[in-house]
Amino acid sequence: MSEPQRLSKLMAQRGLCSRREADRFIEQGLVKVDGKVIDQLGTKVHPDSHIELAQEAKQNQKQLVSVILNKPPGYLSGQKERDKDYKMAVDLVQPKNRWQDDTGPAIPNQMNLAPSGRLDINSSGLIIFTEDGRLAKAVIGKDSQIEKEYLVRVKGSITPQVIDKLKFGLELDGRQLLRAKVFKTADDRLRMVLKEGRKRQIRRMCELVGLEVQSLIRIRVGHLELGDLPQGQWRRLSEAEIQKMIQISK
Repeated sequence: MSEPQRLSKLMAQRGLCSRREADRFIEQGLVKVDGKVIDQLGTKVHPDSHIELAQEAKQNQKQLVSVILNKPPGYLSGQKERDKDYKMAVDLVQPKNRWQDDTGPAIPNQMNLAPSGRLDINSSGLIIFTEDGRLAKAVIGKDSQIEKEYLVRVKGSITPQVIDKLKFGLELDGRQLLRAKVFKTADDRLRMVLKEGRKRQIRRMCELVGLEVQSLIRIRVGHLELGDLPQGQWRRLSEAEIQKMIQISK
């Protein structure tokens, strides 16, 4: 027989919200388990229980801001990296940098956006910033299987043997990497699709096979594509885009 689990943990596992959001919703009496309101933190329930968020909680989630930004080189993506000597990618998320083709709702003056995934200072392309714990978990949770696609320009010889090694068999930090999709698109260019995001992973993978990365652009995360979004600009994600990302990560 399955052991009872903490309600907040179960809610996060099901993609209803993040653990932090779950605790807040429980305290506010916005969660029902098998039709009964639960408002005590730490409550444990059966794993097969029916869990329902109140409409107020769902409305709160819809008001959370999520955007994709086309990060230029030279910007740091992580909040923990914040340094007065560097420009921060999140600081580009302001009205003047909003893509003119974005017709979504306006963003509030105060936001608490966090990056979902790494993109090192010398790399560019698609990065997600969100206030929504469900989306963050879908993209960077430990069990996430969402693909990230990159265009990479390299210096060195791209042989069939190099491609095979990049696809599978390399280790970083003593741990074997997951299988990747790797395609040679020109004498000095690769298209790489990964399901993980280790620190400087593509650059380090290339180093292991004798290639030097000259430029690196992330063009896709899951179903979200960079498309025509200009460098240094951002657009807001729709609720439908967010829900699709959450669903495909389950």
